[in-house]
This record gives sequence, C-alpha cells and structure tokens, in this order.
Amino acid sequence: MEREAMPAAAVRVRVPSKVNLFLGIRGVRDDGYHELVTVLQTVSLHDTVTARLDLDGRTAHPASRRFMHLDFTADNGAAGELPVDEGNLAVRAARALMAHCGIGSADGQEQDHDGPVTRLHLAKRIPIAAGMAGGSADAAAALVALNALWQAELDGAALREMAAELGADVPFCVGGGTALATGVGTSTAQVLTRGSYHWVVGVSNEPLATPEVYRAYDRIAAPSGIEPDAVLQALRTGDAEALGAALHNDLQAAAFHLRPALVARREAVLDAGALGAMVSGSGPTIVGLARDLMHARRLAAALEDVFDRVEVAVSPAGGPELVEA
Repeated sequence: MEREAMPAAAVRVRVPSKVNLFLGIRGVRDDGYHELVTVLQTVSLHDTVTARLDLDGRTAHPASRRFMHLDFTADNGAAGELPVDEGNLAVRAARALMAHCGIGSADGQEQDHDGPVTRLHLAKRIPIAAGMAGGSADAAAALVALNALWQAELDGAALREMAAELGADVPFCVGGGTALATGVGTSTAQVLTRGSYHWVVGVSNEPLATPEVYRAYDRIAAPSGIEPDAVLQALRTGDAEALGAALHNDLQAAAFHLRPALVARREAVLDAGALGAMVSGSGPTIVGLARDLMHARRLAAALEDVFDRVEVAVSPAGGPELVEA
C-alpha cells in the first residue's frame, strides 16, 4: 500500500558528543581494523541537525520522492572547516537512507530532475577531529531527522544496522547513553550507570585525524591488557572518584606522540584538581572529571589559558533528541 503524501515539514535533532571512559585495543584484525573494548558515554556538548522539506510548489506525491534533491549546508561555529559534500559523514548517512527508502537517484544526481528538496543543515559545536565522535553524532542525527521527516518509520534497530555501515561510533550515537562496545566498536550493549558526571572539556583547535592516531599507535605502542571492570563498577555505584581513577585510553600514548603539548595540558587538568583526566578517544581533546557542577566550573576557569576553548559538560546525555524546528 502506497504511503500518504509527505507534508511540508521541518525536524530538528540535537545530538550529544561522546567520551570513551575506557578504550582498550586488543590487536589488529585480518581486515586491518583494530579490535576494541571500549566504554562509551554521551556528553552534553551538542550539534544540531535541521531537516526541512521544501516543496516550493512541487508535488508532494510519494512518486516524486525518486526526484528528491538533497541540499546540505553547515554552520561551523568554532569547530573549524567542515566538508559539505560526500566527505561529510552526515551526507553519507542521508544518502544511505535515501537509497534504503528509494528517495532520489542512485548516483546522487538529483539536480537533473525537478523534484522536491530536502534541506539538511548542521550547526556545529562539537569540535572536528577531536576524539568526541562529532562526525558520527552528526550522521546519527541525520538518520534520526530524515527518518522522521520522510516518514520512513525505521525502528531503532534498523537505524543502528544502517549506522554500522557508516562508521564505528555511529550505532552508539543513534542510541546514546552508556554502552560497552566491542569488535570495531559497532557491537554495543547498554551499561548500567547511576548518577551523572560533570566534566571539563579542553579543546585544542589543531585537529587529530583518527587514522593518523591509530597508525602512530601501531608504531609506538602495544595493547595494555587492562580490562574495563573498574570503570564499569564505578558506573554501577555512581562513584565519581573511583571513575576518575579508572579512566583509561590506550590511544593516549599515540596522541601524546603526535602532539607532545598534550602531555602538559593533561597534567594541568590534574593539577587544577580533576578527579581524573585523559585524552578523549583519538584526541586531541582532553577531558577532566569533576566532583560536581561547581567543581567543573572552577576547573574550567582555572584552565582557560591552557586550551583554545574550555567547556563544562555533563554525562550521560542521552541520545539524539527531536526538538521543535
């Protein structure tokens, strides 16, 4: 049965960043990817994706969907340069959903047809190439926003399956919260956590590309063999001090190797009184865990001159959130 015509509409999705509370590398797989064990948690530093259907006098009949144009724009804010073509993971996510739903042309050349336009706009606050899954979060937000706008009616499991084809962190970002991920990071299980955690987030403007960090890791480091048990126990009991002591990232040594200045910046976070501090993901962002919100604000004030930008954030921050457009 043919779905009813799509009404003119707009959908806005706020999507949080993430921090790896634990990241252990277990070796390199036969396919060249690294085998991981990681504990992920969303953090309240958000990007916003807005999807709008622009009919402009064109038909809204479902048959017109195969002539759909996709127009992607971005407001970089303080995040730096951002691609607005297929180099952007949010665009690739949109194309994947278009292909699944039979929207637009298979080769992406919708401009050859006079069809309706979906305008996808990204407002960026998560720093780019910073180890906080900004690109993966944007891809997840695009899937959630367009699933609603196009009335695709895919459930969470279907969206996560599609997300797994896009990148390691994208399935987690579709659901959010706190999760234990294994394999290349696409296989996730929700983790019991109590309470909330407050962070100071130290941002460096010079990005670090994730593949570059993994290559450096392969040259200079080896798997630590440390297990995530202490992190998981701290989350179960809501013990911020225990969590701070248990934070761990096998990629930190590689990030330090590529950006030696990060060593002193992490030490500055600890010297300021953080319960624990580490490079987030592949870096170069450094996160410090605070006792509470007021402590996080004091840490941020003390670290203003250490980083290019300092944010205060809370975790867990849920998943992509549909808000009024």
